[in-house]
Amino acid sequence: MLNVSSEVVLKLFGEYFFSFCKMSGYDRMLRTLGGNLMEFIENLDALHSYLALSYQEMNAPSFRVERREDGKMLLHYYSDRRGLCHIVPGIIEAVAKDFFNSQVSMTILNQSEEEERTGKKEHVVFLVIQKTHLVKRKARPAGGTSTDKTHDKEEMEEALRKMKAKYSALPHCSGRRTHWEILRSIVMFGQGNLVSSFTPFYPSKLWIEEKAFCNAFPFHIVFDGALRVKQSGVNIQKFVPGLQTMDIQLNEYFSIIHPQVTFTIDSIKKFINSQFVLKTRREMMPESSKNQPMLKLRGQMLWMDALGCMVYLCSPKLRSLQELEERGMHIADIAQHDTTRDLILLNQQRLAEIELSNQLERKKEELRILSRTLEVEKKKTETLLYAMLPRHVANQLKEGKKVEAGEFKECTILFSDVVTFTYICAACEPIQIVNMLNSMYSKFDRLTSIHDVYKVETIGDAYMVVGGVPIPADSHAERVANFALGMRIAAREVTNPITGDPIQIRVGIHTGPVLAGVVGEKMPRYCLFGDTVNTASRMESHGVPNHIHLSPTSYRALENKGFEISERGEIEVKGKGRMSTFFLLKNLQASEDEIMGRELKEPLLSVEDKEETVDGGDDDTMEAESRRLGAAVQEKSQGTTLPPGGDLSNEAINSKFCHLL
Repeated sequence: MLNVSSEVVLKLFGEYFFSFCKMSGYDRMLRTLGGNLMEFIENLDALHSYLALSYQEMNAPSFRVERREDGKMLLHYYSDRRGLCHIVPGIIEAVAKDFFNSQVSMTILNQSEEEERTGKKEHVVFLVIQKTHLVKRKARPAGGTSTDKTHDKEEMEEALRKMKAKYSALPHCSGRRTHWEILRSIVMFGQGNLVSSFTPFYPSKLWIEEKAFCNAFPFHIVFDGALRVKQSGVNIQKFVPGLQTMDIQLNEYFSIIHPQVTFTIDSIKKFINSQFVLKTRREMMPESSKNQPMLKLRGQMLWMDALGCMVYLCSPKLRSLQELEERGMHIADIAQHDTTRDLILLNQQRLAEIELSNQLERKKEELRILSRTLEVEKKKTETLLYAMLPRHVANQLKEGKKVEAGEFKECTILFSDVVTFTYICAACEPIQIVNMLNSMYSKFDRLTSIHDVYKVETIGDAYMVVGGVPIPADSHAERVANFALGMRIAAREVTNPITGDPIQIRVGIHTGPVLAGVVGEKMPRYCLFGDTVNTASRMESHGVPNHIHLSPTSYRALENKGFEISERGEIEVKGKGRMSTFFLLKNLQASEDEIMGRELKEPLLSVEDKEETVDGGDDDTMEAESRRLGAAVQEKSQGTTLPPGGDLSNEAINSKFCHLL
């Protein structure tokens, strides 16, 4: 479709892959692999071995470089994946251009498949020709201006000055050299080629004893082309006792783990630039070591042409103190110059830090779980607290504030009790009484939410609610009246445990001012005080079964509000004298289902109150409103507190509710 060959695409991919590696954070690591292109390629296998520790599934190719007599390089490429060899020129050319400021051309000399231990490997031989870029001066046109000549003269003087400074920096040489040799050394020094022109010095003989060498390199093996062991380090003999026997076969005691090649001298030579990992064979180990993890060695192979032998300089492949102990080894078994000692200790420190980090994460997760559990329990506690006290009062107590008593100019209080409750208690089992009251109070509690009245207290068969407290409301009388009508309907659903008939209740309602506040510290209760409480209790005690008894003030509050009310007439009320009282019969504007909340989800209000109703908010909004109203109540009270020492009026003390408390 693009009319581009696959070879070109793969080569472009190689260039991009090199740029991607640099952008991914490997730029510095790649730049330090070697001082020239050949050293860079020779150390690629070592880099792949290092990356394999982090990327376990990485299947990297292998590279081997040969330098021909004409200065050109032969690059041997081995890979399990066929057809990807054209990526290599793209990578190598990009590396040569970016890192070594040179131009490389690569051609394929040979391409074949070779049988290895893991199967067939693709073997491609590249001819690599490297050319160094030279900075060329731009040619000037003939007959240049005087300005150009002046500029050339300045450049020449600057160049001579730099050459003189570099010449003075060179070390003193006793031998006399020609001017051209001196100039050549200066130019090479300026181009940074002193390193590449370095020629090492080798002694005529090796100035080290055999024992010293074996002790200095405790993990090394020398073997010939037939894999016969000729020499080994002292500590490798300690852990592989079979190596103490001369001319044993190395492949009988070890297997090659990396690279995946057959254990022959030719295969080792092919991958001599790779890092070799050897593992001991379990069947050749002493009985005491067979149950331990097998020892792995990691190191470098070096071929010695003069002796026709290969030396394997290695170290134990260990990552932690645990692996060291599992193999029965100690830090002292590793040579002091071997960085494996430092790697083990550093990695152990890293593992300790990781474990500490994991412990912190586990603790954080435990704290998060505890926090969520605490939040759930906190909500349960708040729900229970709000069921015992008004929301704004409970919030003030939680904040450690003192809740001042407040005076409410007008509210409506309701009392109810069960007719013949004393006889029922005498004739029934306690559990039957508890079940009856629980059934009745559960229905009443539901009605308090429907009609938005506050449940003050229940003691025995007495049930007390108030409208307009703790949150003032103009419709307090209507709310309590609707609640009373619902109580009478709900009582029909509760049976008398003696007769099996529906129970009968008496309800009394009175409207007037009260004083409200929190009483007690250990079990604080929100209580009402005043003559209104006493009068409401008298309305209940002087009431008639299955009737709602109204005081004159409650009648006036409900008059012309859509309720059917009948006059009872004058009666003698204990402690109050003669009073004209009334009976609440029904709500003319609401059905029983509406009063019981079977169709409506909002509190049932009067006509006037419905016109003023505003849609309610969520719990936070209600809580804020409660706090605002609580503050308003405190402002209204203007510092009103309970009389010192609890010195209430005689009427308040004689009220039925105070007697219950």
